Amino acid sequence: MTQQSGIVRLAVIDTDSGFVRVLAKRLESSGWECRMLTSTVPLDELVAMKLNALIVDPAALGSMGPEFLERVFTSLPDLGVIVVSQGSTVAQRVRGLRMGADDWVSKPCHPEEVLARVEAVTRRRKRGRYGSDAGPLVAGELEIRPDQFQAFVAGRSVNCTRREFELLQNLAEANGKVIEREEIYQRVWGYTMAHGDRSVDVFIRKLRSKLQAVSPEWAYVHTHFGVGYRFEAESARPAPASPPVAASEVEASESVAGEPSSAAQSA
Repeated sequence: MTQQSGIVRLAVIDTDSGFVRVLAKRLESSGWECRMLTSTVPLDELVAMKLNALIVDPAALGSMGPEFLERVFTSLPDLGVIVVSQGSTVAQRVRGLRMGADDWVSKPCHPEEVLARVEAVTRRRKRGRYGSDAGPLVAGELEIRPDQFQAFVAGRSVNCTRREFELLQNLAEANGKVIEREEIYQRVWGYTMAHGDRSVDVFIRKLRSKLQAVSPEWAYVHTHFGVGYRFEAESARPAPASPPVAASEVEASESVAGEPSSAAQSA
């Protein structure tokens, strides 16, 4: 296996000694930098590692695992996260992916497959972060900053999660075109959308709520029922009502139109 884009910095949080031993042996020949951990670490320590990807088994995180992962997703938006677990339910996998995990692999699994998924995630992250040199995208009051994985209104952060930002960025880069739900899911989640999955609609509602909170006079994400969504900055302010027309103005307009006014008739 070759890593064409350079060394990958990887951390593994897992207490499954058999899996970790096999994975570590495979990593020895990959040229990747790797940290093996058996429990959560302070977030600032994780940031200092300057990781490209994190492999994590929720069983190693304890009861605070969901909270820890949510902080990771929010604070490290360009970190690829691959969950590797044994005996997970569909509900657990769906929740993890919706929270912000990039991939979920069920044990037992081959280390080659796990590392291939890491490579795929890091490639997507690099394209998303560095694929455009156009700079910030500005629409209405909104400034979308791919370099910061965040959007701002008058310097105030919209406070998007990583997944919400990717959703916003993909819609905004479509230049006003409607994107179907299935295509949005493929672009943002990286999978084919399962029948009945409402993840796109759920995240659209969350994103709209955050945009409304910081930019109430603008509407950005528009629904095309039965199809998908479109991004375009449109003023949400109602059009000003026309002022009442005075009777003298009506008489003047009638006179201009060729009907003499009452004063002209008396003359």
